[in-house]
Amino acid sequence: MPKRALLSASNRSGLPAFARGLARLGYELYSTGGTLLALEEAAVEVRSVSLLTGFPEIMDGRVKTLHPGVHGGLLAVRDNPEHMAALEEQGLLAIDLLCVNLYPFAQTAAREGASWQEIVEQIDVGGPAMIRAAAKNHHDVVVVVRPERYSEVLSALGEGGAGEELRRRLAAEAFVHTATYDSQIAAWLRGPQADFAPELALGGSLAQPLRYGENPHQKAAFYRVGPDPGGLGSARQVQGLELSFNNIQDAAAALTLVNEYRQPAVAIVKHMNPCGLATADTLAEAYGLAFECDPVSAFGGVVALNRELDVATAGQLANIFVEVVVAPAISPEAAEIIARKPKVRLLEAGPVRYASYDVRSVPGGFLAQEWDTRGFDRAACRVAGKRQPTDAEWAQLEFAWLAVKHVKSNAIVLARDFQAVGVGAGQMSRVEAAQIAVRRAGDRAAGCVMASDAFFPFPDGVEEGLRAGVTAVIQPGGSVKDPEVIAAADAAGAAMVLTGERHFKH
Repeated sequence: MPKRALLSASNRSGLPAFARGLARLGYELYSTGGTLLALEEAAVEVRSVSLLTGFPEIMDGRVKTLHPGVHGGLLAVRDNPEHMAALEEQGLLAIDLLCVNLYPFAQTAAREGASWQEIVEQIDVGGPAMIRAAAKNHHDVVVVVRPERYSEVLSALGEGGAGEELRRRLAAEAFVHTATYDSQIAAWLRGPQADFAPELALGGSLAQPLRYGENPHQKAAFYRVGPDPGGLGSARQVQGLELSFNNIQDAAAALTLVNEYRQPAVAIVKHMNPCGLATADTLAEAYGLAFECDPVSAFGGVVALNRELDVATAGQLANIFVEVVVAPAISPEAAEIIARKPKVRLLEAGPVRYASYDVRSVPGGFLAQEWDTRGFDRAACRVAGKRQPTDAEWAQLEFAWLAVKHVKSNAIVLARDFQAVGVGAGQMSRVEAAQIAVRRAGDRAAGCVMASDAFFPFPDGVEEGLRAGVTAVIQPGGSVKDPEVIAAADAAGAAMVLTGERHFKH
């Protein structure tokens, strides 16, 4: 009895060679629509799927494989006499191999100017149905959804047949393929503002395998999520060593931070926390100020810019060891300068988008939340103390407030002249975070503003900053000790601003 293969692929890379290999192994080949034409043009002997269904393709190809002539052949269990009798009674043929990959929905949705109708037409219906049918019946049907598997499958078939382990692995890959595809469609239809649904599907496409995770004994990979992810999901690596798990995390932290600012901004991140941050009239000036914040920690850091990397900034970056530089654009001259340090990972990343959720995995599940995109709203702030901030202090308070939301809790940032001069991050008590920030600032603390990501439970944290010369403080407020905290600021002649909103970052 001849074996049969049904081929229907939007990604036809390597497909003619795969089809010829199947034909040499004695398979009858059937195909649909554009795949049929492509194989015929490649001089592959192939039959139309209509010979299986006895029905023509209709509705512009929307209906061509949704038929018992296809699904009966895929779902029939070969060891079940009733199934095989039903095939014979209905004049249907068994299908032994299915090669399908789905319409390019994500690519179409990401294409600038694509119409709603164009995108909708890339929602595949028959393809997922066939893949799921074949994967369900993988004991009898080999299902292939990725061109990378063609040579492995041909080798197995030529050596006596695909074994159960290979069939199960291909079936699992098939279900992931359809699940990811459906999640991309759901994300596009849902849009960025939808409430949390009873079910949440997450799917990503492999951007690259990584050497290891946070530590060498942990395996890891980087996946892009959604049809047009932006940020690091769409980044182009211009040069440098392979990105690591920690590189990507730090680059994401730095990139989201600099995107808070309208002025030229530079962030330097180590271990997911900023050790340098500044804005200025030029990018080069901003980098110099960011580096001054903590030159020791900046060594081996990840640098993000919110403007095109220019020659002046690249020249400064070339003077210190950095792991990663990420910018929205890179001038050719700047790229030549960075190329003198070929190990530096240089990334060109597009705009940061927040269409997907902020997802954190936990054993047995995952947490999903909206991204913290709240900016600074002076009108929503309340001056709680006796003294109003000056206009200059308000500007620094805004700078510090946008910064502190990107620092691990408990978080304190001291800032002056649009430069972070002291950062206290990830401490178990807020007073310790304040002490660290003050110590790092040193003499620069005099005349600073202080930002805290959450309220001060006691006056001691504020007092650490006030003794160092802080003139204005911004914090959410809401502690039962607020009167004491405000009184401490009043006693020092400092302004106290309450935002009414915290920015924990765990």
